[in-house]
Amino acid sequence: MLELMLCSMLTIFPDYLYRRYAQGKRIGRELTLYSMWYELRWGITACLVLTISLITMIFYFHPSTKSVTAVFRTITILPEMSGRVDEVYVGLNERVAAGTPLFRLDDSEQLAALETARRQIVEADAEAKIAQTELAGVDGQIQEAEGALQVAVDELAMKTQLLRDDAVARREVDRLANTVESRKGAVASALATKETLKAKISILLPAQKASAQAAEAQAQVELDKTVVTAGVAGTVQQFTLRPGDVLNTMLRPAGILVPSEAGRGTLIAGFGQIEAQIMRPGMVAEATCIGKPFSIIPLVVTDVQDVIAAGQLRPTDQLADVQQMAQPGTLTVFLQPLFAGGLDDIPPGSSCIANAYSNNHAALADPEIGTGRWLFYHVVDTVGLVHAMILRMQAILLPVQTLVLTGH
Repeated sequence: MLELMLCSMLTIFPDYLYRRYAQGKRIGRELTLYSMWYELRWGITACLVLTISLITMIFYFHPSTKSVTAVFRTITILPEMSGRVDEVYVGLNERVAAGTPLFRLDDSEQLAALETARRQIVEADAEAKIAQTELAGVDGQIQEAEGALQVAVDELAMKTQLLRDDAVARREVDRLANTVESRKGAVASALATKETLKAKISILLPAQKASAQAAEAQAQVELDKTVVTAGVAGTVQQFTLRPGDVLNTMLRPAGILVPSEAGRGTLIAGFGQIEAQIMRPGMVAEATCIGKPFSIIPLVVTDVQDVIAAGQLRPTDQLADVQQMAQPGTLTVFLQPLFAGGLDDIPPGSSCIANAYSNNHAALADPEIGTGRWLFYHVVDTVGLVHAMILRMQAILLPVQTLVLTGH
């Protein structure tokens, strides 16, 4: 309607002035309701053509959309394991800080595993002390075996000397030689036992203790999983958990955590596909939201998604029919406030109306621009004022439409 009134001032109104003052035709005489079309046909036709052209230009170069939302992400409150709830620390709609415990599952099994791992560490330490004691005993055995060997060697040397004087029998010398070899074997066995104990003390027992410590750490991790904490600061919603409830990681979450900063700094808008060649990062935009009536929020386009979600395809066991994707999707555009704190009063999830405005300042500053393009760019930038006026009218009428006309 605003475009029609504006165009009529440039077409119908001058045509009427010409008929009235140049041709002398008067309203109620020559200009009646029945003769108006014939008398003002040029102005009416030009008005309709100009109105359609103006509306097309406005909505193409300065796109508008009602699909604007302060989208926010929620976090599902879910334990890493299934189990029965033993204790609940927070209530419904309660604000929590990052790291705040929310609830605890039954941890009897995890505590038993942790205690077992700790006992294994104590057992490994005890085995190390016993091995040290055994090593000291082996040192005594080595000394004893070496002493017996030395006695046998000395006796063999003495008997060998006597054998030369025929003072002892050959059999006695052979017996002592065998005894010396036996004593050498005892010494070698004691030394091997010592090396075995050293390897056990330096390699085996530390490895067993490290394994026990790793089992303790794993048991502690499993025990920590029974306490579910908030990953970020936010508000707990739909949290009706009670002690005794059974949680399943696949089928039954505990609730939802809404982060404090979720949806506070960005609006996500869906513009028509026809504006794909117009929407660019850096464009100035404006929005009015139901959550903040009678207000215009200055925005800037920060990013434009380079794909349209309606055409996405996921591999399945059935062939995709393109007809099912024929409905055109929207071009996703991210809008952020032009000034700090512009969206602070907008509740996350609010529905808004947004306009984006083309800016041809750089093209107009080109010294080689032609007269036709210069005039066209000026017209494009100027008609953006019409869309800005429409948005402000919508901001005024939005509470009336929401509260009165729709009964909400």
